[in-house]
Amino acid sequence: MTARSADAGRAGGGSSARPGAKSSARAGGRPSAPARPPRRPATARPARGGRPSAGGPRRLLDRLKRAWDRPLTAYYLILGGSLLITVLGLVMVYSASQIKALQSGLAPSFFFRKQLLAAVLGGGLLLIATRMPVRMHRTLSYPLLTISVFLMCLVQIPGIGVAVNGNQNWINLGGPFQMQPSEFAKLALVLWGADLLARKHDKKLLVQWKHLLVPLIPVAFLLLGLIMLGGDMGTAIILTAILFGLLWLAGAPTRLFVGVLGTATVIGALLIKTSANRMSRLACIGATDPGPGDQCWQAVHGIYALASGGFFGSGLGASMEKWGELPEPHTDFIFAITGEELGLAGTLSVLALFAALGYAGIRVAGRTEDPFVRYAAGGVTTWITAQAVVNIGAVLGLLPIAGVPLPLFSYGGSALLPTMFAVGLLIAFARDEPAARAALAALATRKPVFGRKPAGVRWKTMRRRVKKRPSGER
Repeated sequence: MTARSADAGRAGGGSSARPGAKSSARAGGRPSAPARPPRRPATARPARGGRPSAGGPRRLLDRLKRAWDRPLTAYYLILGGSLLITVLGLVMVYSASQIKALQSGLAPSFFFRKQLLAAVLGGGLLLIATRMPVRMHRTLSYPLLTISVFLMCLVQIPGIGVAVNGNQNWINLGGPFQMQPSEFAKLALVLWGADLLARKHDKKLLVQWKHLLVPLIPVAFLLLGLIMLGGDMGTAIILTAILFGLLWLAGAPTRLFVGVLGTATVIGALLIKTSANRMSRLACIGATDPGPGDQCWQAVHGIYALASGGFFGSGLGASMEKWGELPEPHTDFIFAITGEELGLAGTLSVLALFAALGYAGIRVAGRTEDPFVRYAAGGVTTWITAQAVVNIGAVLGLLPIAGVPLPLFSYGGSALLPTMFAVGLLIAFARDEPAARAALAALATRKPVFGRKPAGVRWKTMRRRVKKRPSGER
């Protein structure tokens, strides 16, 4: 009996090793512990209280970086940013120009209708620029430069040129329409300079300083001289910025760059010193009082407009400075009216749009292998950002009033048309990147044409797509 009981005990102990055995529990044996489930990785554990884990912000940042680095980011930024700036500019031109039009005996929407017509024409130029191949842009550069020089020479002929606010840089086209050829000279310098530097780059000539300077510097000085004959120093500053941008992109050595910059600074200082009007504008930097003879009236009232706007503005159309207090409320100082009516939120939105447009242009110029695309994209980006900085800096009282409009935003068809064509250049260059072309092709094949379905595909409501089979079965 003892041996049998021992054998039975050993048999019971063996059965207790199996999970769920009842005999070991009746015999008083210790039940086996259930198998533990495998532990989850530390990164997969949810934090207490439903809070995201420590890796959550990092993953979110990684996703944002990947989204920002996508091939079509520059394309969407340029297209969306330029359209938003133009549309918001149309709204602000309508709001800021009503009182000016009534004071001139015109309809309240007079300036808005002219700007809208220019925007429609500029939209057509933008579409043309986006569809033109690169070789067509390069071919267009020489005729555009020749026509710009010819028109700027016509401006200086009495009876043809028209003086506006002391600057003779306009040509009367009949009726209320006028044209400023110097605005088209900016686009001509960008295209011609980019084509010239690209040709010399292909021939390995840019390593010699004389090929960097000639004939780029003489032609640029010709354009600057014709502009300064009319007294428009603001446009000359933007043209000089474009020239420096092209030299920087071409890899000009520091001593050459400093030499050209020093020469331009000396010439600019002499031009300012010999003009009482320019000296008074220089004296109005940071002014808080109109001063003797109200020489700083415009600068001070621009600050008043920005200060009275607060965070969210007084409301669209509710500006007080546009009632004859602030000169040029719909052109050079439209940013001040924007700050008064839309507040800090509106001005920061405009700044963010220009910053996005500038970043996208730099990205296009930095990622291409084509030297012409690099120089042209960099020149257009320098043009738009430099003009925006000069205009906004003057409104804020940080720079002298140069009399240049805010790109794509201020009133003026002569400024809007070439700027929209230049934006079309950036869009064409952004679409022409190999990765962007592949992404656009993938989007085109992914989305079916509205109202049509692919051949051999049957659509069912609330069901996935299935292809038809000859037997009719799924």
